[in-house]
Amino acid sequence: MNFALSDDQRMLQDTVERLVLRDYGFEQRKAYAAEPGGWSRQMWRTLAEMGLLALPFPEAQGGLGGGAVDVLLVMQAFGKALPLEPLLSTMVIGGAILRGANPAQLDRWVGAIAAGDMTLAWAHGESGSRYRLHDVACRAQHDTEGWVLDGSKALVLHGDSADRLLVSARSAGAQRDPAGISLFMVDAQAPGIVREASATHDGRRAADIRFDKVRVDESDLIGMAGAALPLIQSATEAAIAALAAEAVGVMDTALAMTVEYLKTRQQFGGPIARFQALQHRAAEMLIALEQSRSMAMYAALMLDEPDALERSKALSAVKVQIGQAARFVGQQAIQLHGGIGVTDEYAVGHCHKRLAMMDLQFGDVDHHLAQFARAGGFISTEAIA
Repeated sequence: MNFALSDDQRMLQDTVERLVLRDYGFEQRKAYAAEPGGWSRQMWRTLAEMGLLALPFPEAQGGLGGGAVDVLLVMQAFGKALPLEPLLSTMVIGGAILRGANPAQLDRWVGAIAAGDMTLAWAHGESGSRYRLHDVACRAQHDTEGWVLDGSKALVLHGDSADRLLVSARSAGAQRDPAGISLFMVDAQAPGIVREASATHDGRRAADIRFDKVRVDESDLIGMAGAALPLIQSATEAAIAALAAEAVGVMDTALAMTVEYLKTRQQFGGPIARFQALQHRAAEMLIALEQSRSMAMYAALMLDEPDALERSKALSAVKVQIGQAARFVGQQAIQLHGGIGVTDEYAVGHCHKRLAMMDLQFGDVDHHLAQFARAGGFISTEAIA
């Protein structure tokens, strides 16, 4: 298989990497985190001007028609800076969910997203639902004027600052029925919405959101009522692939900082990098990083796999490998730095926190390992027979 990037993809990668080097250093990141909402609106406008926010959307509606590999290159480059902006929820999940939108909806929403005038938050997870995508208790009642939402969503990333919420709600059936789930694009300022903001472990912002008889127009229903689970699964798989790419960027930064520290930290009359045991640990970090890089590319390529079972198994395998590697690289980076590694003033500790949070998003290692095993692994029972 040819993994070589096209000229356009190399240009995209170089452009984003230059932006990160110029405008997203660690001190700049701390300044962005102190802004309202916990991220930089100016950086968001810059991303819009570069066309990055339009990347996954159809060209007919003002997007760039980019594919999964293009998204991988952007997320991997930005991962090196530990970005705070809602790229995952707006560009990746929004791009995946809006594949189920009709042309009129795309005309309404894509232009605003691409221009940087609309940010999205993925309001799907609920208290107690764990990683079950079909576990939805938030209700959507249909009437002559549209829809009415009642319920709550837990720890919605960027939910406190988003302009629109992508909300899953049950329009039919019991709480854990696969059928009966609908998706809505909801104005975050609509009457009846209460958002309680909080900080996450990795320095981002999230919100618990309550919906109390929130009115939603019929035109804001995405796809068919009660048939949203396949679209939710597709968005989750796209998010896992994007997180894998971002994790590679974070691990790349953690390893580079660790190697530089080993070269400069003096002990017993010389740099500690001369000790073979520490060289071995750095080499093991590099191996984990390169394995993750390959798995991130595998994830991006498997998003186009037409077989839903094979695609699901592949993304679970990616989540397991990336989660295990991220934990190893993060822990080794902290241990090799010593006490300075856990201070807020030093970036490597923030890398470790971000990697730990990534493991919990969209299913941790244990969840996906069990899901992969239940699906038969890479060797199916049919092949054995």
